Amino acid sequence: MKKLVLSAAVAALSMNAAQAAGRDTISVMGSSTVYPFATVVAERFGKGTDFKTPKIESTGTGGGMKLFCAGDGIDTPDMTNASRRIKKSEFEMCQKNGVTGITEVMIGYDGIVIANSKKSGVMKLTLKDIFLALAKEVPAKDGGETLVANPYKTWKDVNPALPASKIEVLGPPPTSGTRDAFAELALEGGCKTFDWIKAMKKSDKSSYKRVCHSVREDGAYIEAGENDNLIVQKLTANPKALGVFGFSFLDQNADKVQGSTIGGSVPTFDNIADGSYPVSRPLYFYVKKAHVGRIPGMVEYVTEFTSEAAMGEEGYLADKGLIPMPEKLRKEVRENSVGMKALEL
Repeated sequence: MKKLVLSAAVAALSMNAAQAAGRDTISVMGSSTVYPFATVVAERFGKGTDFKTPKIESTGTGGGMKLFCAGDGIDTPDMTNASRRIKKSEFEMCQKNGVTGITEVMIGYDGIVIANSKKSGVMKLTLKDIFLALAKEVPAKDGGETLVANPYKTWKDVNPALPASKIEVLGPPPTSGTRDAFAELALEGGCKTFDWIKAMKKSDKSSYKRVCHSVREDGAYIEAGENDNLIVQKLTANPKALGVFGFSFLDQNADKVQGSTIGGSVPTFDNIADGSYPVSRPLYFYVKKAHVGRIPGMVEYVTEFTSEAAMGEEGYLADKGLIPMPEKLRKEVRENSVGMKALEL
């Protein structure tokens, strides 16, 4: 009996020692938008090589950055997915915590859609409509240069051409890169249609950003977490609600939901690719250079992700809704990422 206990103790010590010595599976955190693309690459990588399938977790862009930048020990993620570019404050946090070698990998483009159930009609919105419906503060109705707490209750209140249904929009939380990009591209895009607010960008930049990026908190905008599939499910259950998420989720659920037109442009693969759809953004992942050589397969995983077979015009990620970059940019990204070029901000 004593021998069995001793053997178990030795085995446990050996296991702990092995775990302390290293990790043999790539750990990736971050964006829920990039998650399905990274998952497809990870699965192919695991099946097609001798390396283990990387572990991909959806924590949101902001959450992934915090974990990634916490330090360079192997108890921290090797990579983090992002549906926006790394912020200067996040880059500085990485540097402060010893994460000094970061490689930025752009993978392609995505559109941010405002979708609803196919049981309802297609919403025809402008950027101004979106700002007036969802901003925390909006210009007073009297046309003066004053801001008031958002008074609009229905879409018809915002624009007489829109339906009289209640403004109810399900979207990502503040930790999400999609939320950041939506605020920058959609809310600010509508905010700038008011010349006197646009002028604030030069005279009072902090006030301008507060006005143009702040989302109302009175229940019209509902934070639905980082799970975009859950938003799709809720839209199916509530045909009068709208949801904010990446184009890839619209593309994968085209039998259930439809995208609103924005400025007359329909959210399609081609319209996002040629820039005519106004709410689109690049997608990224970031690699911790200190883990290369310590965690098996990192360079090989990056090589697979940036290959023509994956992110090229005819690549398998395009089949999942990723909008490919131009060929010249893909080549540049491939060279920089496989060579682990350090990011400088």
